Amino acid sequence: MARVATGDAFTSTQRAEIDRAIRDAETVSRLEFSVYVGRSDGETRPFAQRLHAALAAPARSVLIVVDPPARIVEVVTGGEARRVLDDEEVKLAILAMQSAFAAGDLAGGVVRGVQQLAEHARKPQLRHTD
Repeated sequence: MARVATGDAFTSTQRAEIDRAIRDAETVSRLEFSVYVGRSDGETRPFAQRLHAALAAPARSVLIVVDPPARIVEVVTGGEARRVLDDEEVKLAILAMQSAFAAGDLAGGVVRGVQQLAEHARKPQLRHTD
């Protein structure tokens, strides 16, 4: 199930686009994705880690936290998620999000980041050769 905590950051259309991207990401990767856009309570990384720990299945979860006023993006991955998403792949997704944010596209950046993380986490298809 898609989970987005955003306050008033997005229109209903943008929120629907983000929800759709999360559902698609979960189907592709078999991980659970959540997005939080808003002010962090204290330092962003510990705040993101607390949010991630409170998720229903943190080991299988990927949490994206975007604090627009602080211009900070954090991605927290659980143990199972880290098996298919390494730090470099997460950094690439963060860079893609930051590029969109810098161009003024907050919703598009979130969608792009979710999609990129899901693609990196996608299980490779097995090909049988004789």
